[in-house]
Amino acid sequence: MIGRILGNRYEILEQIGEGGMAIVYKAKCHLLNRFVAVKVLRDEFTNDEEFIRKFRRESQAAASLSHPNILNIYDVGNEEIDNKNIHYIVMEYIDGITLKELIKSKGKLTPGECVNYSFQIAEALQHAHKNHIVHRDIKPHNIMITKDNRVKVTDFGIARAVTSSTVTTSSNVLGSVHYFSPEQARGGYTDEKSDIYSLGIVMYEMITGKVPYDGESPISVALKHIQEDIKPPREIDPTVPVSIENIILKCVQKRQSDRYGNISELIRDLKGIKNLDITTKIDDELESATRIIPAIDIEEDDELETKSKKRKKYGNSSSQKGKKKKSESGGAPVVLLGIVLAFLLATGMFFGYAKLKDFISIEEIAVPEILGMQEEEAKAKIEGLGLVFNVTDRVKSNEYEKGEVMYQSVGPDDTTVKSGYPINVTISEGADLVTVPLVNNKTLEEAESLLNEVGLNIGTVDPEFHDTVPKGSIISQSPDALSSVAPGSRVNLVISQGPEVTTVNMPVLINMPIDEAKNTITGLGLVVGEVTPQPSENVEKDLVIWQSYEKNTELETGTAVDLYISSGPAETPIDNGEDDKEISTSLTMNPLPDREETEMVIYRIQDGVTDIVFNEKHKASEGAFVITLHSKVGARFDIYYDGVYQGNKIAGEQ
Repeated sequence: MIGRILGNRYEILEQIGEGGMAIVYKAKCHLLNRFVAVKVLRDEFTNDEEFIRKFRRESQAAASLSHPNILNIYDVGNEEIDNKNIHYIVMEYIDGITLKELIKSKGKLTPGECVNYSFQIAEALQHAHKNHIVHRDIKPHNIMITKDNRVKVTDFGIARAVTSSTVTTSSNVLGSVHYFSPEQARGGYTDEKSDIYSLGIVMYEMITGKVPYDGESPISVALKHIQEDIKPPREIDPTVPVSIENIILKCVQKRQSDRYGNISELIRDLKGIKNLDITTKIDDELESATRIIPAIDIEEDDELETKSKKRKKYGNSSSQKGKKKKSESGGAPVVLLGIVLAFLLATGMFFGYAKLKDFISIEEIAVPEILGMQEEEAKAKIEGLGLVFNVTDRVKSNEYEKGEVMYQSVGPDDTTVKSGYPINVTISEGADLVTVPLVNNKTLEEAESLLNEVGLNIGTVDPEFHDTVPKGSIISQSPDALSSVAPGSRVNLVISQGPEVTTVNMPVLINMPIDEAKNTITGLGLVVGEVTPQPSENVEKDLVIWQSYEKNTELETGTAVDLYISSGPAETPIDNGEDDKEISTSLTMNPLPDREETEMVIYRIQDGVTDIVFNEKHKASEGAFVITLHSKVGARFDIYYDGVYQGNKIAGEQ
């Protein structure tokens, strides 16, 4: 493949990766002069018509996604090379490594890295899910990490097109099995929650350095996803923050209904711990986590409580003895202190019950919806309720305008909060801008291809007549070329309809001087055709004696009009006896039956001279009639009805 050019524009430079389904190459797009990644499907998949159909459909759907954390798909194509059908997709080229490579190199990631990458992956999935696209193969191998720590989720479309048979047809797909949801392993119904499960497994591997399930075969691993409970991350590494463990355990529930209801709920919890110092002591974190992370299941609470009791019961003996001695030596003061405290408490309850009640009863506040509001407006609304407006992040967004609130930690659907509670928000910085390509003088299809490659769409297409731009080519565009706009913006086009075509009525030019006739023709937007001199005994020299279109004929501008002009009388012919004898010729004239009136014109061509010998209008109701014309033997009579040639008659011929 190296050195080949796909689609007449993508030159394959080098192989940069491969997997169970495809080989990835670095390529140069000669049309836009940029590097791209080209993923070529392996031969075994190109023979599966059902897979190819799904692959093209899903890849084209994925190409519509536009998000900073999703690898852009530019093009999908196929062509025949060396009698092989090559199917490929053209993607954004990323100078970075996969998340799998990063985990292998570091052993495991820090809690901060785990939360940061998980948040970006979840943001990408949220955008896809809103567009009704489920990935179905989230794994570290499909997640790229750029040099500036930006996540790029790849293989949307391919993953969706894969059938269940893929699990066993190639050993290279083994990695996917480690991240399958139980419903995928069973071959059951998959949805957005399947992606949530797979992301939970990825988080597990990031924070512990290993996958939760492993086995000798893909089937054995798949069975573990269905049957075995996951080992909590803190049992592998006690330093794992409980908040992260809680999120992971909720993601990887066996039943879909027990997981997060949607990816937005997961983002909310990740957002809650994203800006915390999660390197602090576990005890400190547990205290703060009660407000910002999902509650631990009752069974898990019981387990933690039991472990805590065991630690107290079976602590080291010296410690216990020390505590006992301290208790024995200070028993009397402790008893006295207890009596004093009991007295004070009773007094306070008796005299200050009302005040204590007022102190404990703090107003519950329902948090309003502020998504989509400008920052200042949202801040005023939150602070007006006695709450804290806390901006935790500012990020690019293709869905929210610059300055708008795109995330709030607590919303109307959540429980009420106390006065002074912090509402964490994320403010949009607007979309990442793209440069509008030049599409002038391109066809509509070419313009659409160029715009789609940079994530833009065609807006309105207005037709317009143009004298120089060929029909079907773009005259102008708005916004202008090289201007910066948000991804997904529409570019309005004006397309040429060619020169404007109008119609005119043909005037009478007969007996008009030739120069005047020419000026009349060009002034109407018509074209002067052939001008043929003809001798005439009745018409002065340089006057028009015949025109190719009769009076009032409707003509399109640009039509050529031919003329006969008089060259004056012909030279007197030599007397040849009988040939100069004048004879009579009878002609039967029959007005056209489908017209109310027919204009009949007869031209006589004799001795090189053309004359009009009959020019009358007759109604259809008059019927046929006979006329007699005189000429020399051999003269020709040309007959026209309403300017249309009907035939001729030669004088002296039967």
